[in-house]
Amino acid sequence: MAGRRIIWVTRSEPGASATAERLTAMGFEPLVTPLLTLKPVEGARLDLDGVAAIAFTSANAVRAFAEKSHERAFKVFAVGAATAEAARKARFATVLSTDGDVKALAAGIATRKRDLKGVVLHPGAAEPAGDLPGALAAHGLEVRSVALYESVPAEVPQTVIDALPRLYGVLLHSPKAARELAKLLRKTPSPALRAWCLSKAVARPLAKIQLALLAAAPLANDDSLLNLIGK
Repeated sequence: MAGRRIIWVTRSEPGASATAERLTAMGFEPLVTPLLTLKPVEGARLDLDGVAAIAFTSANAVRAFAEKSHERAFKVFAVGAATAEAARKARFATVLSTDGDVKALAAGIATRKRDLKGVVLHPGAAEPAGDLPGALAAHGLEVRSVALYESVPAEVPQTVIDALPRLYGVLLHSPKAARELAKLLRKTPSPALRAWCLSKAVARPLAKIQLALLAAAPLANDDSLLNLIGK
């Protein structure tokens, strides 16, 4: 691997391939091996009664909702361009987006509070990365959360584990993925590894792991994350 700048892309598909393409364009060699696998929550039920709008905090949430319901008339609020684009591809007619985290999303929704005559539905993961219900409640908004998918640890090939000390870096998109990486690094120390994280919350599980670099993106989106690599 001498001379090769290999960066491990740990996120799940389809986002992993999009990130890998951007890394290739930047002159890096992506290694796509997810740390987590996504699967639907068994028995999850969508209650759309009284819903005024839907808040999506990830493209995975959009896809999970689209698989459960054909309803597309609701106004959608989304975190980041990628989530907003996924909502448009799913044929939601009205999509408004904000950059940043769930607090920024909640603040954006709050500016349209007078137009929302009902509940804000928040479909997402069983273990969400942020507290959107709490952030919305702080603005006096009612939210109904429903877990449509969950992430479970994926089996990482031994070849990837053995290569850890020689990788240039790793990209992490969720706290749960960071926790899984921390487990691997405790068994296979890689002090020369650089870790770029989507947010401070994502970086936190790696705080006590010896690394060459641990950096968190100022905004929770791929643009901000990839900008860290050149710094």
